[in-house]
Amino acid sequence: MNAINEQWPETPASQDTAVLRLITAGSVDDGKSTLIGRLLLDSKGVFADQLRAIAGSKYTRAPDRQVDLALLTDGLEAEREQGITIDVAYRYFATPVRKFIVADAPGHEQYTRNMVTGASTADAAIILIDASRVADGQLLPQTKRHSTLARLLGLQHIVVAVNKMDLVDWDEAVFSRIREAYQDLADRLGIAAFHIVPISALAGDNVVRGSDHTPWYRGLPLLSLLESLPLAGRQDDGQARFFVQWVIRHQGSGPDAFRGYAGQLQGGAWRVGDAVRVLPSGQTATIARLLRGDQSLDAALPGDSITVVLDRELDVSRGDLLVHADDDAVLRRDFEADLCWLDQQALNPARLYWLKLGTRLTQVRIQAVHARRDIHELRAVDWQGTLAMNDIGRVSLRARDALALDDYAVQRGTGSFILIDTATNQTAAAGLVRLA
Repeated sequence: MNAINEQWPETPASQDTAVLRLITAGSVDDGKSTLIGRLLLDSKGVFADQLRAIAGSKYTRAPDRQVDLALLTDGLEAEREQGITIDVAYRYFATPVRKFIVADAPGHEQYTRNMVTGASTADAAIILIDASRVADGQLLPQTKRHSTLARLLGLQHIVVAVNKMDLVDWDEAVFSRIREAYQDLADRLGIAAFHIVPISALAGDNVVRGSDHTPWYRGLPLLSLLESLPLAGRQDDGQARFFVQWVIRHQGSGPDAFRGYAGQLQGGAWRVGDAVRVLPSGQTATIARLLRGDQSLDAALPGDSITVVLDRELDVSRGDLLVHADDDAVLRRDFEADLCWLDQQALNPARLYWLKLGTRLTQVRIQAVHARRDIHELRAVDWQGTLAMNDIGRVSLRARDALALDDYAVQRGTGSFILIDTATNQTAAAGLVRLA
């Protein structure tokens, strides 16, 4: 299987200008924050006063009076003091071709949970690898862990940025060993394809512009590659899912007042006149109006935040789910899921947890732990114990109320949830529904 794509065609003039959501991941000190800073700087996404501020920072670690670009994303005092990333930082920049929202995730193992939250809304992951630390081709544990999470979360694209190539004298043999090692990792994880680029985030080689140091590299610079990545379009033929977020009364108490249900449409399109079913009650009605603010629409597409008005009065509340009337969505209380445990307190099967699915809130009990993913073996192994912070495991759950669930691979909106500790209100876990 040839899973590596280094060459891309010229970006067409009609290239999609929608937003690409990125997350940088990898091990500690691989240069994630510096890479984002370089992208911001070279794409003209940094103001002059920001550069002056970080240039005079007492926390700079850049050599030879260079600007420490990591300070553009590491904004917390503790991050700057310790020279590490602790929490996810989001930055926005744009080019004439595409807009980007990039999340800088921490590399430390104890902050893996922060990476999960950042990756949950991403389209692509940039996995950074420090060439000077893995010149022998032995990938670090966090590289494996973050790649595993990117695969589990179903990110569309994996881009491997082999950073600090300047520290190994731009040795093609080192790059080849790392590429082969990541190919083996991708095969073991089931990553169908990835892209790999040799870069120096500090110097800017192969980030926005090409480099004279890599005549052996035939691919595009990193930013050009990101501009070329195809995005899944807003499909209008899937299974529409609409969690009611707010029941509102338009026009107040005036003579033209009406009741509507506000939320965000996911998965498929709706049109005025479509028949819908309310879950869990099972009542049906017809869409009489679709509104975006006070603007009437004939149709709504996935991602649209809208208000839905039905042709008859029904008992619909926050947390209810609207689907097409002929949709085969079923309600269930028992299901399996992959959990990434986020809390410092380990999973306790004797306790109840709050489950939040969209706007739906109910209580669940974890019936059993079936497997835990071994970060060294890169596979799920049988496990009947508990799950500790940063563990990933397959579990069985039973909910107090029947829920409309989809497999995460099919529908993210009704296939992902969080668990909340009922005693502390801490987010305990992120879950991916597995029905297959």
